[in-house]
Amino acid sequence: MAIPTLTPASVSSKSILPATGSPGDVTEANLPFGIYAKDGKLASTDFMSGAAEQVAYTYRKLGGDVLDIELAAQQVYAAYEESVLEYSYIINLHQSKNAVSSLLSNTTGTFDHKGELVTGDALSSSLGDGNVALKYPRFEYGYSRRVAHGVSSEQMMGDHKTIYSASIAVTGGVQDYDLQDIAERAVGNVSPVAIPSLNNKKITVRRVYYISPRAIWRFYGYYGGLGVVGNLTTYGQYSDDSTFQIVPVWHNKAQAAAFEDAMRTRTSHYSYELRNNRIRLFPVPDNFGPDNVWFEFHVSDNAWEETSDRKYGADGVNNLNTLPFANIRYENINSIGKQWIRRYALALTKEMLGHIRGKFGAIPLPGDQVTLNAAELLSSSKEEMTKLKEELNKILDETTYDKLIEKEAAMSENTTKLFDDIPVGIFMG
Repeated sequence: MAIPTLTPASVSSKSILPATGSPGDVTEANLPFGIYAKDGKLASTDFMSGAAEQVAYTYRKLGGDVLDIELAAQQVYAAYEESVLEYSYIINLHQSKNAVSSLLSNTTGTFDHKGELVTGDALSSSLGDGNVALKYPRFEYGYSRRVAHGVSSEQMMGDHKTIYSASIAVTGGVQDYDLQDIAERAVGNVSPVAIPSLNNKKITVRRVYYISPRAIWRFYGYYGGLGVVGNLTTYGQYSDDSTFQIVPVWHNKAQAAAFEDAMRTRTSHYSYELRNNRIRLFPVPDNFGPDNVWFEFHVSDNAWEETSDRKYGADGVNNLNTLPFANIRYENINSIGKQWIRRYALALTKEMLGHIRGKFGAIPLPGDQVTLNAAELLSSSKEEMTKLKEELNKILDETTYDKLIEKEAAMSENTTKLFDDIPVGIFMG
């Protein structure tokens, strides 16, 4: 039988990687995301040129001059875009480790599906052009400061908890009083600020006290009189309305603190005990005791809600997810980053080629077959991508702010040791 003459429609592979790419083809239509391509949000002519040149780089590295590469130029463009985004991800992650503490409670943003900050009302003017990841934030002891705020509030040194006060109308012979009920009935009273509606919220009692008659203060007070405390009021023994001993201000403060302490402990004659939401006064009040006992308290707030009179940052940055870091602009990536991107894009391209060639274990030929190198390409690309990520992460970990401080401290210490070995010159007169 005669061998038939075949007339195929094509004598070459349908998809063969060209020797060069074209910047004009690097468009959103030819890329998965099109973030940096023509008409993209971060459109960059430099990115389009870089993606086009990556085609020539891939063509030479994978031996396109010798054997056809079963890829389209669009796949190389896609690998280049993915490499830029991967580089941006790793850099942003590194910077977030440096800055998240100082940025806690600061302005966050709204992002689209490409990871870009959405402009308009949702984007705060403080974020400017959205290039926040490239800015150096002020070091603020961010988290430590917030912990300190909570501690200072517990120590009654101010901060975010509003302190309210209410009074207990003391009744002779009655020892126990319901503080929750008294606080609920005091809603709206101004003391020192209007008590809000509690709705049976938990309150935390900070201080219990009563106010002595002013005559008692005069009797024990400023000019000594009876019951002076230690030697802190000694100077008052020698003063009158025309002659005064000059003392430092801290002396007056120490005197006042000791006097207040003495009034509450040595001369108050009363103590108390808190049991759940009730207070028990000791001893049992009689008709000669104070008419009112005051207590100060704060209301347990919802930790997720901002208050009407101030902002605590509950709606701001709270972790890495809410940092206003968008994709890094291509123009802001230096030569170090661009070389990493080229190498990573090549590894991604090899992975694509491995998957394509893996669809055919071998190509049959008359009397023989050609075995494709899919497994080798997949293994090599995976290893290269892993090494590139580890290399970049290692370098970045060595340049976190805390590591830079350690290096500078070591440099300073070594410099001091160096100067210790330099002989001190002796001046000859």
